[in-house]
Amino acid sequence: MLDDRSKLLLKALVERYIAEGQPIGSRTLSRASGLELSPATIRNVMSDLEDLGLIVSPHTSAGRIPTARGYRLFVDTMLTVQPGQFSAQHLAPDQPQKVLSNAANLLSNLSQFVGVVIAPRRTSSFRHIEFLRLSEKRLLVIIVSPDGDVQNRVIFTEVDYSQSQLVEAANFLNTHYVGLEIDEVRTRLQGEVESLRSEIASLMQAAVNVSSEAITETQDEVVISGERNLLSVSDFSSDMGHLRRAFDLFEQKAQLMRLLDIAGQAEGVRIFIGGESQVVPFEDLSIVSSPYEVDGKVVGTLGVIGPTRMAYDRMIQIVDITSKLVSNALSHNK
Repeated sequence: MLDDRSKLLLKALVERYIAEGQPIGSRTLSRASGLELSPATIRNVMSDLEDLGLIVSPHTSAGRIPTARGYRLFVDTMLTVQPGQFSAQHLAPDQPQKVLSNAANLLSNLSQFVGVVIAPRRTSSFRHIEFLRLSEKRLLVIIVSPDGDVQNRVIFTEVDYSQSQLVEAANFLNTHYVGLEIDEVRTRLQGEVESLRSEIASLMQAAVNVSSEAITETQDEVVISGERNLLSVSDFSSDMGHLRRAFDLFEQKAQLMRLLDIAGQAEGVRIFIGGESQVVPFEDLSIVSSPYEVDGKVVGTLGVIGPTRMAYDRMIQIVDITSKLVSNALSHNK
């Protein structure tokens, strides 16, 4: 356990390093901490902190910088967040995909790092379905999901249906099957084929199949904004290898999804500091994330990805407020 003096010096070192990005020497640390300690005493404390793996001396510099473990101790026990340090715009409850895109842009613009949003997993049910005859044996199926997303699919049929037959089939589906899972609709239709005219039954089966494909596919499961912001981060610009690894992470969206899925299993804001686990395998990156809700149910996760040397108090506010904006914009009981 650290004593109060060591904690105060570590806090001062982390805060000063976050602000300046340069290794912190004992003289600078003495001024930053406000403690009237001799340089020798401070050097002894820094040596102890280094032995504990909380700070490290880069190269031949006399100064020290925080390690991932040092950042973690700072975030967990020393970080204070002041409310109202910035204002965020309102996210209009437009098409859900647009809300998520706007949220990623908002996270990126406010943080000046990378904004990431995992889209909600689509439900395999529909709110409304329509058929439109395009030409002989060629139909347009219009599917409205429960959250209002509209999907269009063209299907080819063996029979040339009249528009009145298409209306009859759509009315039957909308009357009896709205809100049911597609698999359940498929099972029920198979059991009711005998009571339906065969040509209409086959049309409905085709519609159910294409509905399943349309509703369950996700165009942009991970929405990312602001990758180019990392080009101006000094921590990365001095080492293109670091930057390349960061961009590799964005390319590997599946890895990002696994990471933010983990974050979504907890309430409130979570911080993942690079290098402390396999969750974020890059020592140079940290992620501040939070789940968001629709009508009180957690459906996705969003966050900010930036350098380990980031202003965590500000990032926590940005992520927390954005998650609330997204929740409000997507919920139906606003």
